[in-house]
Amino acid sequence: MEPSTALRLQTAGAFLRLRNAPAPFDDRRIQHVAFPNLQSGRVSIRAATRIQPLLVSCATKQSSGAETLQNHKDEAIIFKKKSEDVLSHLDNRCIYLVGLMGSGKTTVGKIIGEVLGYAVFDSDKLAEQTAGMPSVAEIFHVHGEAFFRDIESQVLKDLSTMKRLVVATGGGAVVRPVNWRYMKEGISIWLDVPLEALARRIAEVGTASRPLLDQESGDPYTKAFAKLSALIEQRYDAYANADIRLSLEDMAAEKGHEDVTTLTPKDIAIEALDEIQRLIA
Repeated sequence: MEPSTALRLQTAGAFLRLRNAPAPFDDRRIQHVAFPNLQSGRVSIRAATRIQPLLVSCATKQSSGAETLQNHKDEAIIFKKKSEDVLSHLDNRCIYLVGLMGSGKTTVGKIIGEVLGYAVFDSDKLAEQTAGMPSVAEIFHVHGEAFFRDIESQVLKDLSTMKRLVVATGGGAVVRPVNWRYMKEGISIWLDVPLEALARRIAEVGTASRPLLDQESGDPYTKAFAKLSALIEQRYDAYANADIRLSLEDMAAEKGHEDVTTLTPKDIAIEALDEIQRLIA
């Protein structure tokens, strides 16, 4: 196996180091030193992030042990073939996932990263580390949205200089044109999820971690749906800048399903890889 690749980026007196194992399907650790802490000057992340093996299923259906094992083997074969097809043309470019809050960017991003042997980053998490605060919601509360957007843009600028990353962006990362300049260094994918499904998902888990939603009282679903409707109207043209649009509604219809919740994260990841291959082949 090739040695891990170490990437170091000097930024505002601190650095980000990424140790990225190149081979797909490995059970590996990614260790990084994070962006500068705005309060203490820098923050060091000692604990590595564990990437689970691809053979852990994302589907919710239960099946017998033999059937599950066979399904896992089939999935591994499919993903291995797709990774070979995509990597031969991808030229180490980064992949950026965009979409409204709750659209599954981080979950799908982890699968794509595992398949391609790419490291996976969540831009919101990096922004939290940069600000030295535990959540985006707290950053909004203490410093305001503009402060957070400035950090977000710096994070995306730094990541755009790197290779072999999957980046799950925050829902509002698309609103600043400069962020698209950074993301166009790689390939961007819009996860377009019906608002009803997003609102149900957000209502189930709560809005405390969603600063744009956790400001009004009322029924969680109604509140989420109303806010998401306003956000998609504001951001639709920005999301449409993505190189690839994955409509989960269209995907479900092609499979003969009426409900997008029947789609698993692996279904979405496979479709994303197919679209990447079509784009770059």
